[in-house]
Amino acid sequence: MNLQTEFLIVGAGIVSLTLAKELIHLGVDRVLIIEKESRLGMHASGRNSGVLHAGIYYPPETLKATLCLKGNKLLQNYCREKTLPLHPTGKVIVARSDKELPMLDTLYQRAIQNGARVDLIDEKQLAEIEPYAKTSQKALYSYDTAVVDNQKILLALADDLIQSGKVSIHFDTAFIHRVNDYTIQTTKGPIQFKQFINAAGAHADKVAHAFDVGKAYYLIPFKGIYKKLIKEKSYLVNGNIYPVPNLRNPFLGVHFTKSISGDVYLGPTAIPAFGRENYGLLKGMDSEMVKILWQQIKLFFANPTFRHIALEEPRKYSTSYFFHDAKKLVKELQSDWLTATPKAGIRPQLIDVTKKELVMDFLILKENHTIHILNAISPAFTSSMAFASYIVNHYLKN
Repeated sequence: MNLQTEFLIVGAGIVSLTLAKELIHLGVDRVLIIEKESRLGMHASGRNSGVLHAGIYYPPETLKATLCLKGNKLLQNYCREKTLPLHPTGKVIVARSDKELPMLDTLYQRAIQNGARVDLIDEKQLAEIEPYAKTSQKALYSYDTAVVDNQKILLALADDLIQSGKVSIHFDTAFIHRVNDYTIQTTKGPIQFKQFINAAGAHADKVAHAFDVGKAYYLIPFKGIYKKLIKEKSYLVNGNIYPVPNLRNPFLGVHFTKSISGDVYLGPTAIPAFGRENYGLLKGMDSEMVKILWQQIKLFFANPTFRHIALEEPRKYSTSYFFHDAKKLVKELQSDWLTATPKAGIRPQLIDVTKKELVMDFLILKENHTIHILNAISPAFTSSMAFASYIVNHYLKN
């Protein structure tokens, strides 16, 4: 294979697909997307919880705050247009103790600044929305949080792109290295391009480094594991029950989500992983494990936030610890109501190696005719359509 294209996009996740959609609207005639897997949705875009977030958690004026709510509305509209599954369930964020009430108020103020539709509700109002949720005095209710079917959205987007006649998606085609400024080598041969977009998810930093971009940044994988409520107890949750998070770290804590199928999932954890695709206990560990571990060790001693995550989250491998963490959110829960599930995900968290800090916002780096999206983490799926429009308007239009 020796291909030429106007735009080459590495990775076929939600960000890549929505970017290709925007490029078509811009008037681009030839877009090639390469994906190392054999089908869509095998990593972050297909493995997340399926929750469309509604702009609550993010500091005002950050990209996450700016794009999340816009993306939420665009994706909900897309689901309605394509008659894809959509459950506009809303979400409650509950306080596990009085100590969390000041942070709940902070979340409320932040959400209002971001334009989110939220209310502070009392325990009686909470019982009307989520009868089995429990809180200390009050809770936060998000009106626009919704649940979708990730895989069906990915497939619909891919179908739109292919039907346009302007986009090709090549599976089983992995990036190997940069040959020169306008050519890369893949497992299927060289590809020449005029413009290059790196949306490679958990591998985006490695692709960027091949272009001598973003050498100060490195992605560390965190594993998210889930439990599931037995079917007989799925009535305990109507939509989404979340805890008040620690806003100093990028993870939201173990929560309850009723999926499109009606299954109720608990999770995810945020356990430091030993491979970018380390979904199982050992599966996904590779030769890079030593480098990942070394970065984690350095971050552990230099960064208090990471140190707290590294000490706290691995405890959730224990079924008992996981259970007690989840039990704080609901009025009744028994350990035998939880069942194992193969559902697991990897969240690639970007770190600034020089500063030894976690990068909390989306990060886009442009170098000549190449664009590198290095931190497309939650709420990237929710934000994707607005995110794609932002990239085109700020980095591609003259």
